[in-house]
Amino acid sequence: MTSAGATGASRLAPLAQGWPCARMALRAMKAIGVRRLVRPMAPADIPQVEEIEREAFPSSWPPSAFQHELHHNRIARYLVAVEMPQEGPAPEEATAAAPPLGRVLGGLRRALGGAAQAEERVLGYLGLWLPADEAHIIAIAVRASHRRQGLGELLLLGGLELARRHGRALATLECRVSNLPAQALYEKYGFRRVGVRPRYYSDNLEDAYVMALEGLDSPAVARRLEELKALYRSRWGEAGLQLVV
Repeated sequence: MTSAGATGASRLAPLAQGWPCARMALRAMKAIGVRRLVRPMAPADIPQVEEIEREAFPSSWPPSAFQHELHHNRIARYLVAVEMPQEGPAPEEATAAAPPLGRVLGGLRRALGGAAQAEERVLGYLGLWLPADEAHIIAIAVRASHRRQGLGELLLLGGLELARRHGRALATLECRVSNLPAQALYEKYGFRRVGVRPRYYSDNLEDAYVMALEGLDSPAVARRLEELKALYRSRWGEAGLQLVV
């Protein structure tokens, strides 16, 4: 798998733009004491990631693909959004003295090869390739049962932060021309349409927009991302949501 085209194109699943059930989901999360975080994908996550892949994409990768990506593709980085029972203080207590979400990004709490805890459930994943000076998002997908809960946006935040940490100045992705909610999310984060790939998707030969975010390493984009993180917190609260990339 040397390019997105070699695997049948980048795979960005439909992402919901509005979250009509956001408050209900947040209340339920607090009530049952779960926390969610985005962290590097571990080999033990692959079976659950494959479930999400099959659910989200008409043409899914073969079972060996993620093993190859984690172990042999030096430019690949994968993140997962996971949900696990809350341990210790409630989310409100645990985050009261914690730095803002943007600063929490600095804590790498797992090695890339570490095993996932048995009680964790993988809710979504993001794939990122880092060739040369570019960060190319090849996949974002969330379980159908957990869409409209901000997880796609949280994964996107994690992917962009990871790209910034690797010094990338440009982020790119392909998106189906019919996937309007996803386009709205990417445009919110500063992506702009820069081209079209005709008949890009093998399942229905749909065209893809090429979208790009320039100046990812610039102070202006850094400020905008901090503003978006604040907006994200205002919608969801801290609620145990963390990015540890």
